[in-house]
Amino acid sequence: MQLLEHFKELTVHPKNAEELKGLILQLAVQGKLTKKWRALRQAQGTPIESASVLLEKIATEKAELVRKKKIKKETPLPIITEGEIPYELPKGWRWCRMGEIIKISSGNGLTSANMDKSGNVPVYGGNGITGHHNIGNINKRTIVIGRVGYYCGSIHLTEEVAWVTDNAFVTHYSKSNIDRDFLVWLLKGTNLKKDENATAQPVISGRKVYPIIIALPPLEEQSAIVSIINQLFKEVEHLEHQTKVRIQLKEDFITSALQQLATGDTATEWNFLQEHFKTFFTEKAGVKKLRESILQLAVHGKLTTHWRSENPDVESAAILLGKIKAEKARLVKNKKIKKEKPLPKITEGEIPYELPEGWVWCRLGETLLYSDSGKSPNCVKRPVVDQEWGVLTTTSIQQNKFVETANKVLPLNLEINPQQIVEVGDILITRAGPINRTGIACKVDEINFNLILSDKTIRLKYIENSIFPDFFVSALNSAAIRELLLGKMIGMASSQVNISQNNIKGICFPLPPLEEQKVIISKVNTLMALCVTLEKEIKQNTRLVQQLMQSCLREVFEGEERNEIEEEIRMAAEPESEYRAHGSIKNKN
Repeated sequence: MQLLEHFKELTVHPKNAEELKGLILQLAVQGKLTKKWRALRQAQGTPIESASVLLEKIATEKAELVRKKKIKKETPLPIITEGEIPYELPKGWRWCRMGEIIKISSGNGLTSANMDKSGNVPVYGGNGITGHHNIGNINKRTIVIGRVGYYCGSIHLTEEVAWVTDNAFVTHYSKSNIDRDFLVWLLKGTNLKKDENATAQPVISGRKVYPIIIALPPLEEQSAIVSIINQLFKEVEHLEHQTKVRIQLKEDFITSALQQLATGDTATEWNFLQEHFKTFFTEKAGVKKLRESILQLAVHGKLTTHWRSENPDVESAAILLGKIKAEKARLVKNKKIKKEKPLPKITEGEIPYELPEGWVWCRLGETLLYSDSGKSPNCVKRPVVDQEWGVLTTTSIQQNKFVETANKVLPLNLEINPQQIVEVGDILITRAGPINRTGIACKVDEINFNLILSDKTIRLKYIENSIFPDFFVSALNSAAIRELLLGKMIGMASSQVNISQNNIKGICFPLPPLEEQKVIISKVNTLMALCVTLEKEIKQNTRLVQQLMQSCLREVFEGEERNEIEEEIRMAAEPESEYRAHGSIKNKN
């Protein structure tokens, strides 16, 4: 495993930075980042006082404090057995129990109501600074440990003067034998609540913390470890920052490029964007914007600019609309459908944008035969099986997708209204629900169950071969038309709105010639297939990075390929001049 080589890849996703830091910290407290430091001291013949000597000094210091009655005599901790030792330590290190090097005591209670808000002394609880007070109960930088609740076991280093509440422990240790900053990292790298009952309120105490086994390095090496951790964390944070900047730049570019597509020279902008799809669309959010833009371009006629120039004699939408009107009049005359109230003419102020030649603005209802909906009786809350009848739920209607399994079983004692039966080719639209789920449209391409409409689903019936339903569905789901639908919705809160059939049929709709509708959908389908491919690649890349991270973590926690990871994480901690010799992270950027 070439861990150093993959540092940059591992920070492609910002959330991985915290895992990388955890990995570095774990290696540090195992003595795997200071291998070169130890070798250099040995080559120089520099004597290093072992951790065993440190522990003896700490024990002597405690005994003196007990003799002077400054602290109470502690209950001896159990000797570490061979079976408890998880791995071999470097020379000069020593296994010990946490209670051999620290003592913890609770802070002093201070509620928010009792804080003097005018003060500038920080108040520390389990989650760090929780407020300010006018006096402190400590007068030197102190390590505090969260005592109870969600932040139980969290570690913080206070300011010089601070107040520590009873939601945290103050940590006492031998200042002459333990490096404070090393102790901070040691505590952060130790699971202080590993034996907690998951069902109870998390709480730690000396009784739980003191028996924890830790690896203690010599004092000098503690300082070296701190230096290396700080350097590596700085590098990870630098890469994390670069990742966030890169993602933001891509998002800004995508937003700008897609905006220019909608307003500028579509052909030029589109060709440029297509050449760089895989470079810029590496995040799900970007692909989502691309999908939205494709529909937006479709209803503006910008996907078929070239097609129109090659097909100038196509029958216009105005003629198509006249034919639909004539067919509706014939059906009314033959009493096949009911005569509807005429829709108002579109005023100039209602027109959202200019359409291409051959297109026409009309009311959506002018293109339809009629609309209808169903009822929602009390149903069995499970999907239908076999020949049962079911009522659609609104979740059956997704953007451009019909999910027939989203239904509830209709009771046997209720009769089926044939006019409410869902059929292949139906255009369905949600009538009520949360604002982001209302006015969503799909077409029924296939159906395998006996289903009827609910009162929250509307069906738009059209004259076959007079409109292309797939275009209508895509248009209804586009941002331009959705904005018009949103303007017709009513409700007390965005969590529950509704839109009537009349309001849906009354919106302005951009109608292209019938042949152009088909060409538009052909292009939309091709581009949406590209979006699917991009999403699959994003998912695959994310999975690979996660696998790489898990591989690195396994090497640390399970010891796989241990020698390689020790060497390469150590290389990451070398001075910058050494990076150039060994192949630096920066050079790999």
